[in-house]
Amino acid sequence: MTFGKDYWNQHWQPTTTGMERNPPNPYLVNATTTFTPGTALDAGCGAGAEAIWLASQGWQVTAADISRTALDKAISRAAGLPINWLEADLTVWTPDTQYDLVTTHYAHPTIPQLAFYQRLSTWVAPGGTLLLVGHGHAPDPSHGHTHGHGHGRVEHFPAEASVSLADITAGLDDAQWEILAAGEHTRTFPGREGGLRDVVVQATLKPRKS
Repeated sequence: MTFGKDYWNQHWQPTTTGMERNPPNPYLVNATTTFTPGTALDAGCGAGAEAIWLASQGWQVTAADISRTALDKAISRAAGLPINWLEADLTVWTPDTQYDLVTTHYAHPTIPQLAFYQRLSTWVAPGGTLLLVGHGHAPDPSHGHTHGHGHGRVEHFPAEASVSLADITAGLDDAQWEILAAGEHTRTFPGREGGLRDVVVQATLKPRKS
């Protein structure tokens, strides 16, 4: 499967209902509630729920996505909030600054997922935060089932769109990063069958030694 511009424009077509009304990801809300707002990059912002929430909390937000269709939905939903909306392929685009917060939620690029996360990590300012929320790998079939414990059916995604917690944390050098939170969770939704197997990593880039 190729997660390029055509894929994402189709994904966000008007016939795809509901997603543009989703609330901000709870991992982002919980992780940043006590933060002092600064500059933020929402990488693969989709319909803008996370970017809009950050801007409403006083962050200076750049929200980037490869899909013009998604950005049009996000801009309409933002109701004039001061967000820098950017149509960009994040596998080739490079910002001219670093950010106090770089976050991404279920964004799948045309490059391998871990390479994408590594690319995002270079855009974090010293002392800043990297917050990654991705789809976890499906359980090993030899385990005997593919269901979340106590949560019903769990949605699974192609291998190229999912990651393991161990692989993400292994890519964050201990000499440079302090991992504040790392976990795998199954998240359910009201009125929706099944849930998502999430991998969440929050890390702070250690300030450079003078």
